[in-house]
Amino acid sequence: MPQCAGDCNVSAPAAAIERQVVRAVGSIGTATLVSRVLGFVRDVVLARAFGAGGLTDAFVVAFRIPNILRRLLAEGALSTAVVPVFTDYLTNRSRAEARAMLGTLMSVALLVLTTVTVIGIAAAPWILPVIAPGFSADPAQAALAVLLTRVMFPYLVLVGLAALAMGVLNAQGRFFAAALGPALLNVGMIAGVLVLAPRVTPPILGVALGVLLGGAAQLAVQLPPLARAGLLVSPARSLRHPAVRRVVRLLGPSVFGLAAVQIMVFVNTLLASWLPAGSISFLYYADRVMEFPHGVFGIALASASLPAMSRQAAAGDRPGLAGTLNFALRLSCYIAVPATVGLVLLRAPIVRVLFERGQFTPAATAATAEALAWYAAGLVGFSGARIAAQAFYALGEPGTAVRAGIVAVGVNVVAAVVLMPVLSHAGLAAASSLGAAVNLATLVASARRRFGRIGGHALAASLARTLAATAPLAAWCVAARALWPVQPRLAVEATWLAGAIVAGAGVFWLASGILARPERDALARLRPGRREV
Repeated sequence: MPQCAGDCNVSAPAAAIERQVVRAVGSIGTATLVSRVLGFVRDVVLARAFGAGGLTDAFVVAFRIPNILRRLLAEGALSTAVVPVFTDYLTNRSRAEARAMLGTLMSVALLVLTTVTVIGIAAAPWILPVIAPGFSADPAQAALAVLLTRVMFPYLVLVGLAALAMGVLNAQGRFFAAALGPALLNVGMIAGVLVLAPRVTPPILGVALGVLLGGAAQLAVQLPPLARAGLLVSPARSLRHPAVRRVVRLLGPSVFGLAAVQIMVFVNTLLASWLPAGSISFLYYADRVMEFPHGVFGIALASASLPAMSRQAAAGDRPGLAGTLNFALRLSCYIAVPATVGLVLLRAPIVRVLFERGQFTPAATAATAEALAWYAAGLVGFSGARIAAQAFYALGEPGTAVRAGIVAVGVNVVAAVVLMPVLSHAGLAAASSLGAAVNLATLVASARRRFGRIGGHALAASLARTLAATAPLAAWCVAARALWPVQPRLAVEATWLAGAIVAGAGVFWLASGILARPERDALARLRPGRREV
């Protein structure tokens, strides 16, 4: 079982799996990078048009409901439940059986997603007080949030089908098109702000309509690669198939296993609705910044690891699965640790350059930067927990992830209640990070019991190397802040920030060549996979 990267003695099959994972991360990370950049453009446009106040609070709450359901039923649990089952069919059954199974799954998904959407539209006035009870003090804001929720709920159907397509493509080693889908959602939302908002009343409704356009594009972009793979099938007439039962058995526990972070978001939204206006938006914008490195590398590693671990589980290769988990966790820490340091030390200029214009004031920048520091502290936990959970989904044992999620949610709720009176909205971000750390620790302990050895010494040594290589980066960031221009124009500060980030990345990369060479060599193989056709 491999316990190190790069120059260690790694078996040929394990080395091949590692190369596949890294190439897949290259494909997913490239597409996710495009999505994150467009996401920042979207948030800049949204902040400039609507600021951080009652309107954006209403939109963030309204979008959060279908968006969290999307992550749970669609991109999260649905795709996670589909990949191991579809991988088993591709590995051990005929192509015709795989196509028949896919047609039935599509029919069931359409039925479930449509039902949830109809219920959500009808129940929006009752859902909102649960999510944001503080809105009851402003009937106009509550009514706007209900309207936006109803408009955006059909997005769940579109993105649910896109998630099913993503699982099928990922199981075949095709990652780019599926990962590019969220970029198209951002394009739709940008169009909503710039094109639709001036033409509708209230203007924020244009952003909600842009969400629907983006959802349609997310599904459409995956149809050509599905067709080329011979897997563009029509919904089956029957809802009965042995694979459906297997997916459902994985889906139920997977919903809560992947729900830990989303439930934390719900808790934070509920509590933040009692704080001063803008608090929800501060958390939203801070989370968006933190999600950049998390999405480009953390989630990409989790998505890339699941098909590989599913193939190992289908073949009964438990030591190989543990080795893949170890490898993914080490690479995750190698990215998350320096990203945490950079985000914490450069948080104020990052938020100022990205958002401070139009209705987004310096006070909003300070409040958002404070939340960003606490969210960034949880990057290792957020990324590592997502990866560790995949090992249990690959094995068809999501109950372990469920139990870890329950513990993490409990920690988050208690910490949020304790920290909010002290740190206000930043306390909610800190509670999320603490919950993520507990989630990761619980999953790693469970993996140790399940697999026996998972390379704990290699993980610890890798983390120590990464921390050592991060020290020069921290020194660089402190020096850059000390030399920062006083009250510069936006163009000057943006150039200064870009230079500081690029130089900081260079400092870390050079330091890694001396202090964390195995991790750096593994990441150097990152490039889009050759199977992306």
